[in-house]
Amino acid sequence: MMHPGKVTSAQVAARAGVSQSAVSRVFTPGASASRKTREKVLRAAEELGYRPNRVARAMITGRSQIIGLVVAYLDNQFYPEAIQKISVALQDEGYHVLVFMAAPTVGDVQDVMKEILDYQVDGIILASVSMSSDLAQRCVDHGIPVVLFNREQDDDRLCSVTTDNHLGGKVLARHLVDCGYRRIGYLAGFEGASTQRHREAGFREGLAEAGLDLAAREVGGFEYGRARAAALEMFAGHDRPEAAFVANDHMAFAAMDVVRHKLGLKVPDEVGIVGFDDVPIAAWPAYDLTSYRQPINKMVARTVESLMERIEDPTVAPDRIKIEGQLIVRGSTRLKQG
Repeated sequence: MMHPGKVTSAQVAARAGVSQSAVSRVFTPGASASRKTREKVLRAAEELGYRPNRVARAMITGRSQIIGLVVAYLDNQFYPEAIQKISVALQDEGYHVLVFMAAPTVGDVQDVMKEILDYQVDGIILASVSMSSDLAQRCVDHGIPVVLFNREQDDDRLCSVTTDNHLGGKVLARHLVDCGYRRIGYLAGFEGASTQRHREAGFREGLAEAGLDLAAREVGGFEYGRARAAALEMFAGHDRPEAAFVANDHMAFAAMDVVRHKLGLKVPDEVGIVGFDDVPIAAWPAYDLTSYRQPINKMVARTVESLMERIEDPTVAPDRIKIEGQLIVRGSTRLKQG
């Protein structure tokens, strides 16, 4: 039978025949309580309709048990999957997640970051968004750890977890060269992003090792519409590239749509396309896209691990974690020569 009015922990304790502190331990993530005590408390709480007062607990412990997660590019299929995995991993650690949307530029994230800090979060994860030096310092001053996911920043105070984007770009260059392509273009993402810069740098290095340079370059800004226009510009002429590395799968799909359905060219015989991320749609027969797979499970695990370490010990030195990805070869590139 539901207890009338607001149910307190004291009433749960009386119902379960345990102390009030035992009730508190049962509902505090990481606190110890015997299995028998936990079962009695949870049964009593369910019978009474008790819900723990998280705000009050936060005032006592100094922990809100809330993590702020800021994300951009939600139309890119990589990020819904990343958000889901990060949220589940944080919930497993006893934390709640507040998700905020922001544009990828530093200036546009300022207001969002200030709002997050007002929630007195225990930590912040920035997924492909940058922050200003002033905001980074404010987080340091408040003892709030910040981890960048899929983005690096030239700030020694900030931790980051990324794929080795430079290596990925280099691997894709080698693959296209091995497939026999020689006139090779690059369709860039948002040029303010570290992921874009490092992927392009690795790609150019890989081409240079084969004695090649970019035959064409356009900018899609990590946006489907801009990528379509950029691909049309790149491939509409007679001197078009034989192949291109498109800086992520989201734009690569746009490029393939233009190449095949707007220009009537065959993939991979007339134009080879490679992407980066290996989102699930890349494996669909409609695209069958060769891509460099981001190790999302490892990235999420290291991100959460890094954040938890710094919540427990704010003196832990920041680190920049790079994880090697994997080339996934499909039908958007021709078979290797020789």
